[in-house]
Amino acid sequence: MVGAPANARVLWVTGGGSGMGRAAAVAAAASGWKVAISGRRDDAVAAAADDVRQQGAEALEVPVDVRDGAALREAHERITQAWGPVTGLVVSAGLNAPRRSWSDQSMDEFSDIVETNLTGVARAVDLVLPGMRAAGGGSIVVISSRSAWRFSPGAGAAYMSSKAALGMLVASLNDEEGAGGIKACHLCPGDVDSDFLALRPNVPNGEQRAAMLSPEDVARSVQFVLESPRHVRVDELVITPVGQR
Repeated sequence: MVGAPANARVLWVTGGGSGMGRAAAVAAAASGWKVAISGRRDDAVAAAADDVRQQGAEALEVPVDVRDGAALREAHERITQAWGPVTGLVVSAGLNAPRRSWSDQSMDEFSDIVETNLTGVARAVDLVLPGMRAAGGGSIVVISSRSAWRFSPGAGAAYMSSKAALGMLVASLNDEEGAGGIKACHLCPGDVDSDFLALRPNVPNGEQRAAMLSPEDVARSVQFVLESPRHVRVDELVITPVGQR
């Protein structure tokens, strides 16, 4: 939060082991935030934490799967015990599956996608809100998808539905918590060149990837939201590569 004391700039990034989450963690570290990084893979979380430390910032490794409510609660407790309340939250953990059409999708995978993309977000937000209230405010950036903003053929019903619901989650946060200085942004990137592309039924080639956003492009948008003045709220932000239809 701009104007907050240095020890209040505690950021938690879920899905921070790779892609947009990792880039957002590094960008925040360069701006002076202490950064706690969560993700499902211990090695990726450790590598991202090293990137944060190379920026001269403190990093805390808290590997966790956001679908595990008890483990997520323990991760949050580790952060608050080390640094105090989380005043910035970037929720980047996301999931999709190659089988996305109604003719071939798996309902087990459907459930996992919703648990990760929607319920996992709600869990993380619910955990940080009491600390943000006590601290007098906080910033939450929910990295969603352009698929939440506009119908995206091929993205899959589970993915689009879970991402679209995040818009209402963010709106409810701003409606109920705004008076206490807590603000949330529904950030909707278009195509991003990241490891997530491997989950597409048809993985894009190098030429197609070159035309996409980079994780660092998204990280700059995240940082813009985090560093906005306390009285400024960015409710929703859609960013796409030039030429995406």
